[in-house]
Amino acid sequence: MKKGTKRKAKQQQEAKQDAAEDNTTKPQPRAKRARSSKPQSEPEYFEDKRNLEDLWKETFPVGTEWDQLDTVYQFKWDFSNLENAFEEGGVLYEKKVYLFGCTEPQLVMFKGESKVVCVPAVVAVVSPFPPSDKIGINSVQREAEEIIPMKQMKMDWVPYIPLEDRDSQVDRLKSQIFILSCNQRRSALKHLKLDRLKKYEYCLPYFYQPFKEDEVEQSTEVPIIFPAEPKPVFCEFDWELDELEEFTDKLVEEEELTEDQKDAFKEFVKEKVREAKKANREAREARKKAIEEMSEETKAAFESMRFYKFYPVQSPDAPDVSNVKVGLQAFDYNLFSLVKSVYSSIIGFQMVSA
Repeated sequence: MKKGTKRKAKQQQEAKQDAAEDNTTKPQPRAKRARSSKPQSEPEYFEDKRNLEDLWKETFPVGTEWDQLDTVYQFKWDFSNLENAFEEGGVLYEKKVYLFGCTEPQLVMFKGESKVVCVPAVVAVVSPFPPSDKIGINSVQREAEEIIPMKQMKMDWVPYIPLEDRDSQVDRLKSQIFILSCNQRRSALKHLKLDRLKKYEYCLPYFYQPFKEDEVEQSTEVPIIFPAEPKPVFCEFDWELDELEEFTDKLVEEEELTEDQKDAFKEFVKEKVREAKKANREAREARKKAIEEMSEETKAAFESMRFYKFYPVQSPDAPDVSNVKVGLQAFDYNLFSLVKSVYSSIIGFQMVSA
């Protein structure tokens, strides 16, 4: 046998031995485990959001104290009655509507517990144009109501965009629903002066109705806050029904005034009466001029203006407010800015409960 042939045979034999050794040293691959199939979870169902579901929340609750604002939303209030009013057959269907919110502290029962709750309500004003661009600020501590532009309190009427339209461009939508909005940042409240902060708690939309005032007798009462010592005197003087001397003597008798303060008090009241009479006269003249300059279209709009008030309907997730709803008379006083010299009146009003 040739040397080359022997060498080749020897190499083949050595290769076989090396392969055999490798097979003995290499670990055998593990058998694959059978995967256990995970049990299929139950499919989750999410309730579809209604198109106007957040309408009442987006409407600013004007006149609510800032530190009470979060408590308004602690319950899941149901305003489906407000949503239904915009459906076919509803009182707000296909109408131009302006909405503002408010709250009323009420003692109610919830889950067997009696508690004071800020009950939300929404007022809808049917009008072809913004029903007001002013805010009235009033409180027991103020002698007279202050009327200022809404924008001074960072408030304005803005379009409400229903959920199904929020992917559209706002300027292309012909919105029929406008809400009172406030862009005052809550984080900046700590930098506001106390008087400015308190204005938010006492402000409400001011509605001026020139045609209704003929039916309302202008007030002859004057709120008096006399700066006496040791404490100021709070009272109301009616220049038609009260006689100033008797009125003052009664305050002395009740120890609200001292004898030394009588003359100064009477002069103070006379000055306030003069101011009130002047304001009444100017209001009458301004109203008369406004009517004379008003177009027929605007007159018709004022006469067709309607107000609707919505409370939440009963639901298991919120207190039942059916027994604490404020009626028309209280609604006039509590929710609308009533001015001594220039009255605000409601032409048409309806409270909607369901």
